Amino acid sequence: MPGVIRSAAATSSTPPSPTGTVGRTFTTSAAGAQGYRKVITASGEQHLTRPGLGITADAGRASRRTGLISFVQLSDVHIVDAQSPLRLEWTDRLDDPSPLPAIGLFSSSYRPQEMLTGQVADAMVRAINQIAVGPVTGKPFALAIQTGDNSDNSQLNEVRWNIGVLNGGQVRVDSGNPTRWEGVADSFAATYDAAYWHPDGNPAGKPVDRPRSEYGFPVVPGLLNAARAPFQAQGLQIPWYSVFGNHDGLVQGNFPTSTLQLNLLALGALKIVSPPIGLDPQQLAQDLSTNPAALLTNLLGGAANTSVRLVTPDLNRRLLTRKQVVEQHFTMGGAPFGHGFTADNRSKGTAYYHFDKAQFRFVVLDTVNPNGYADGSLDATQFAWLKALLAQSGDKVVMVFSHHTSDTMGNPLVATGGSTELRTTGGKVLETLLAHRQVIAWINGHTHVNTITPRPGPTGGGLWEITTASHIDWPQQARIIEIADNADGTLSIFTTMVDHAGPASDGAGLGSATALAGLARELSANDWHDHTKGLGTPQDRNVELLVADPLA
Repeated sequence: MPGVIRSAAATSSTPPSPTGTVGRTFTTSAAGAQGYRKVITASGEQHLTRPGLGITADAGRASRRTGLISFVQLSDVHIVDAQSPLRLEWTDRLDDPSPLPAIGLFSSSYRPQEMLTGQVADAMVRAINQIAVGPVTGKPFALAIQTGDNSDNSQLNEVRWNIGVLNGGQVRVDSGNPTRWEGVADSFAATYDAAYWHPDGNPAGKPVDRPRSEYGFPVVPGLLNAARAPFQAQGLQIPWYSVFGNHDGLVQGNFPTSTLQLNLLALGALKIVSPPIGLDPQQLAQDLSTNPAALLTNLLGGAANTSVRLVTPDLNRRLLTRKQVVEQHFTMGGAPFGHGFTADNRSKGTAYYHFDKAQFRFVVLDTVNPNGYADGSLDATQFAWLKALLAQSGDKVVMVFSHHTSDTMGNPLVATGGSTELRTTGGKVLETLLAHRQVIAWINGHTHVNTITPRPGPTGGGLWEITTASHIDWPQQARIIEIADNADGTLSIFTTMVDHAGPASDGAGLGSATALAGLARELSANDWHDHTKGLGTPQDRNVELLVADPLA
């Protein structure tokens, strides 16, 4: 067991490398007796060339290369109100490691580091500001774009915290009682549950929690108060754009926010801490899918000896519609005004748009199915808009941005009540993009795993699907994307991973928001649900991707 983390001031790690993870990155140490691993620095990774679309790499291209644009992708920031009554942390244990097959639905309901998501986001902003230019082309960053799940539970406070961190200024990721933490991580004896990590330790007479006893988690006295303290967010020094994700538009990324009863639960004073013993995971999954409000109301009423605690209500926890999320991007200011969302988005409550930077066209999709479930799709109106826009983009190099990947857009569900509008799934969207040679990349997130996949066209050419991991799970990275002209009819897309400015474990502590971000990275590396696969392979991180120049 690592023991007690007490230091509030240690910051021995060096600042972010100006070349991203080419210069230096992080890895984990050898596991201790209970498997707990510290985060340590490691050598950087050079760029690997991937000619997966059938284009031969010309050995002389580097001497001819001209940088065209560089920008940064952030994805799955997941700023969490970890004290919200509408958090479903208690479902997490139903996917705990066991001899039985996991349901796979609940393992993202709770993470030991989730109270530090605001600090992680700020540490990423600081790293991006410090790097400032593409490490290959030297081009200054033109913009940043966050590809969805910017909040975690589509609550007003989470949306505003996310925008506040990226805009800069004082941010306090706290809700409910302004004087103390109220949630599953505290050590309130009456509802103490050993399934959760309690950084302040166990109350007298209560057992040590399982994360400490089985997985070697430390005691970190004062962490919860440090997590809820205000900090000065640096704010991005470049314009930033927003993409809509399923956690921005659905409760817990799965349930429609339009359900009045769920909104009342979010604004209420009762929080489920522990589920009844013997709960059937399969039945629970079905009940949550069909009528989550009825299930939660039943449990909050004391059904089957559910453990429920009183919390302080907070009107800022109210659930937002898509139109209201868009409006917050205008209300809170910052550059550009609306962060990509247009006046049309603002009036109609849509979240798809496009903008141009020189010869590049950025096409932003809203892949969230408002009818429910985590997987995505496009509504008919948006799909028609996309096809028309692509037909008008022959003089541009097009990159498409969405939250979902092509493989996670398998949700054709339409609303009940007589609606017959069909939704378009990922395979059809990909087919449409491949029919237009000017599309060179589809950039997305959602899976929390770094993945880069060549998508060849039916008659040659094709695009690269670039999927970037999350801020909330290991390795807590963003991605720099640069495009260069090789002066031979090809373009090179360079991608470079970015580690946030939080230090390695020897510099983590409670002394600053950046030190707390380092602790969050350490905790994420030890999540017992193995959310540690996000790193991907070397071919999914620092790479050069060759593609035909559609304007040549």
